Amino acid sequence: MDDELPGLTYLKMLCEQIPELEIVKVFNDPEKLVAELPVLDFDLLITDVEMPGEDGLSLATQLKGKLVVFTTAYKDYAAAAFEIDAVDYITKPVTKERLQKAVHKSLEQLRNRALAPLFVTMNTDKGKTLIYFDSIQSIKVSPTDSRDKEVLFEDDSILILKNINFDSLMQHLPKEEFCRINKKEIVAFKAVHSYSHNEIVLKSRLKTGQRIRLNLSETYRSYFLKNIKT
Repeated sequence: MDDELPGLTYLKMLCEQIPELEIVKVFNDPEKLVAELPVLDFDLLITDVEMPGEDGLSLATQLKGKLVVFTTAYKDYAAAAFEIDAVDYITKPVTKERLQKAVHKSLEQLRNRALAPLFVTMNTDKGKTLIYFDSIQSIKVSPTDSRDKEVLFEDDSILILKNINFDSLMQHLPKEEFCRINKKEIVAFKAVHSYSHNEIVLKSRLKTGQRIRLNLSETYRSYFLKNIKT
């Protein structure tokens, strides 16, 4: 995406010369892209940074699970781009060789995602159990034994992990999907409904109908705010 038509036309021409790329759609207005996000099926966005209205950095934070490569005439945004885990940052003029390098880096990340485990086997109060990462909402210290951890799933069911600490848990969980938010709790990013400076509200609700609220401590606040994509 590029707001300047000559730049957009040139970038499209380069993309057409890279066999690994299939162009889904081109945009010269970030707001139009945002409006169509629910119906677009793509893995990688190649975009300028400075554009009227919404800039590329802000746009990238809305693309959950998508890879982003920035192309821009300015070097000043490189640090900010990599803070939001951009695959690459290309300064204009863009060459086919440089763009192809960024595409290959993107493909490598996609392959690594495909190879990533979808579950982990852990000791629980039900015996050895397969726990699928995408079904986890949150994990907290068990109220009956601090050595155990209580997992809340999407269907509101609960499972007790036996005798495991948070450091070990975080090594098992995909770091891009989970975050420790205080000394006693871990949350799945996708489970977050809303948040403030010191509180996280989950999509799940208590039996009273109220949403579950968790404390966001100062120790983990910076990492959470940097990585949350809501």
